[in-house]
Amino acid sequence: MDGFGQTLYDAVQYVLSFDSTVMLPVVIFVIALFFRIKPAKAFRSALTVGIGFVGVFTIFNMLGNTIGPAAQAMVERTGLNMPAVDLGWAPLSAITWGTSIAPFCIVLTLIINIVMLAFKWTKTIDIDIWNYWHFAFAGALVYVATDNFILGLVAAGVATVVIIKIADWCAPLTQKYCGLPGISLPTLSSATFFPIGLLGNWIIDKIPVINKLHADPETIQKRFGIFGEPMMIGFILGILIGLLAGYDFNGIVGLAINLAAVMYILPRMVRILMDGLIPISDGVKEFMAKRFPDRTDFYIGLDIAVATGNPAIISTGLLLTPIAVLLAFIVPGNQTLPVSDLANMAVFCSMIVVACNQNIVRAVIIGIPCLIGDLLICSSLAPLITQLATNVNYDISAAGSLVTAFLDGGNPFRYLIYQVFSGNIVAVGIAAAVVLLVIFTYKVTKKQVFGSSEAESAEE
Repeated sequence: MDGFGQTLYDAVQYVLSFDSTVMLPVVIFVIALFFRIKPAKAFRSALTVGIGFVGVFTIFNMLGNTIGPAAQAMVERTGLNMPAVDLGWAPLSAITWGTSIAPFCIVLTLIINIVMLAFKWTKTIDIDIWNYWHFAFAGALVYVATDNFILGLVAAGVATVVIIKIADWCAPLTQKYCGLPGISLPTLSSATFFPIGLLGNWIIDKIPVINKLHADPETIQKRFGIFGEPMMIGFILGILIGLLAGYDFNGIVGLAINLAAVMYILPRMVRILMDGLIPISDGVKEFMAKRFPDRTDFYIGLDIAVATGNPAIISTGLLLTPIAVLLAFIVPGNQTLPVSDLANMAVFCSMIVVACNQNIVRAVIIGIPCLIGDLLICSSLAPLITQLATNVNYDISAAGSLVTAFLDGGNPFRYLIYQVFSGNIVAVGIAAAVVLLVIFTYKVTKKQVFGSSEAESAEE
């Protein structure tokens, strides 16, 4: 690495050493000042956002700390013994940030976003810099497989463009169902599944009997009264998961109360976050409206965590957890022991739930084949991810000879990019077919996403 490259690498690594609850408020404060928001107002909003994210991540970590041991207990009860160990998303992100290509991917992502905004190719201002690692991971996979740095950057750039466009696409529904006005969610690990969710939902509409199955938080609460409230759903799901994990009475009730708390508190933490974001969002829109009178539709791109306060998303994630363990046991060719990423199921299924209009039954049905794909892909990529970890001197001795990440290591979009840029001709053909399928999905579902009055303008 030359002098400039090393300096850039060191600078980026220093910034990335900040906790996300520190980095995001700082970024938001700087952006607010750039958009001419008064310093006092900018500081208050940035601080409120930081407080909101502390709350969101505290509850989200509580969910992980609660579900993680229960999921591991379910795995142990099945007697699974797979060679590839699921590290989870956090170690995978650390491995990615340790690669030499990652700092350049950050700069590239920023440039791409600015260019797309300037040419009106996107509405999303992606300020979620920490999650740029999702794009960098795509580039790192291609780089380590081909030993071609430029090819790795191009792969990361393609991932960036596609996910930012999907964030624009799903923004109307995420704003509607997650209570996030002016926000889009360009997180690759979840946005990937939005077109799949839309297509799956459209197909289910055509299937008799199944298309009548419906369960969302509103209808559940109407039908079951107090037992349909989000906290009661969390309590009931906690009992179910505790039983599957083989917990005793004390453990089952403790798990149930913790999940009830998550379902009750998390939406309130998101509301605090939005209290800070709304003044920033309004300020950005006012600034941009003065300079671009024909554009008043900019979105602030944030971490998918802000959407996980939706009760339907949490419920679907909890229901898919034991299903994922069962699938790991029965799917032929799977070599991955899913443990660490099981606590991240809400992120995995979030955009599927949104695409299904919060219909939990449909989201679970669509989520099952997606989980099967994740298992097979993360197993296939385990040797490459292990090599990537070894290259950055990440200690995998405690995990085993092969490491992977169930959800992020098994992401189908990133895997397709890796295969295409690695020269797989079959993958190129599949990618072309996927593009056509996505275009078809966009056309047949645009009224669902944008509404009949906005569908024509969205098409333009």
